[in-house]
Amino acid sequence: MLESWRWFGPQDPVTLSHARQAGAHGIVTALHHIYDGRVWTPDDVAERMALVENAGMVWSVCESIPVNSAIKLRDKNWRRYVDAWKESLANLGRGGVPVVCYNFMPVVDWTRTNLLYPTDVGGFALRFDMVDFVAYDVFVLKRTGAEASYDAALVDAARQRLAAMSEEDVETLERNIIAGLPGGEDSHTRETIRGHIHSFDGLSDSDMRANLVEFLREVVPVAAENNVRLAIHPDDPPFSLFGLPRVVSKAEDIETILAAVDETANGITLCAGSYGSRHGNDVVDMARRFADRIHFAHLRNVSKEDDGSFIESEHLAGDVNMVSLISVLRAEERRREATGRADTIIPMRPDHGHLLIDDQTKTVNPGYSCIGRLKGLAELRGVIAAVDQFEGEMA
Repeated sequence: MLESWRWFGPQDPVTLSHARQAGAHGIVTALHHIYDGRVWTPDDVAERMALVENAGMVWSVCESIPVNSAIKLRDKNWRRYVDAWKESLANLGRGGVPVVCYNFMPVVDWTRTNLLYPTDVGGFALRFDMVDFVAYDVFVLKRTGAEASYDAALVDAARQRLAAMSEEDVETLERNIIAGLPGGEDSHTRETIRGHIHSFDGLSDSDMRANLVEFLREVVPVAAENNVRLAIHPDDPPFSLFGLPRVVSKAEDIETILAAVDETANGITLCAGSYGSRHGNDVVDMARRFADRIHFAHLRNVSKEDDGSFIESEHLAGDVNMVSLISVLRAEERRREATGRADTIIPMRPDHGHLLIDDQTKTVNPGYSCIGRLKGLAELRGVIAAVDQFEGEMA
């Protein structure tokens, strides 16, 4: 597996030098400063590629080209944004970027309610608390019809939770949910997010799925022509937020996506933490089922709770059996090598490391501090070595 590292560009407080010191060989990055639907030009791509290569690494994955809401809604501006997306995709491929990860989440990207949840050992983790989220949706945002979206007991618990919050607590909760997290394209205010949510009124899961399929029919041929493998990222969390449709959340969704355009270039990002935070998803089984179309892996872990809440756990803890998952991915790499596929090595990265030690005194992107991810990458590297030795001895 290609050990990779998320880097948000020159403004990232965790530098390319830090990534190389952590042992990464691949860099997962994007042109985050160009997020408004403009085409990423060959010069834009070449400039970023040079920064990565001059640091002694390769640009292993672009994560992500923003998918504008016009594409998700398939509205009157759809063609303009799709054509620009295709041109950016082609320019990445011509510039030597082999994998493009993207997502199809409406309005909000990956979402957490607490960015500094204390761990038992003194660090801080990311957390999604369902009660807190419902409190915000129903009683702070006051989304039309929000209360009917949830079980009455959950709404009552949310009402009590909100009553115990200070004004500062509410402001922090709102900022965590709607102000934008690293890698997301949109930052909202309370007023603007109401408008964005309203624009999706009446759009069902079926409608959203159909719009995704139309998008795939447009972009997959461009990817194949330019030697790029597309890797759709799951919804995070993989269930509806704000009553919005979510169509990349479970195995049946992956089946639909892959069957819609049955080409190797149309693949998935196997995000263990995202898929693992939905009850009923067996991440290891999903990896086995869709192994030949896994083009990228996010190896992080979560611990779920009954009401849909979850905490980002240590990489080798949590509900996903990381050893078994890595065993599946390494077996797929060996199978690809034996069958002559060019993409024998799957890029992976540690994700959402805990905030540890003196990183707690620094300004860092939530989930993307250096030490927590360095720790996670080292643990994953050890698992890969152990799996390889065991498989070698069994051969």
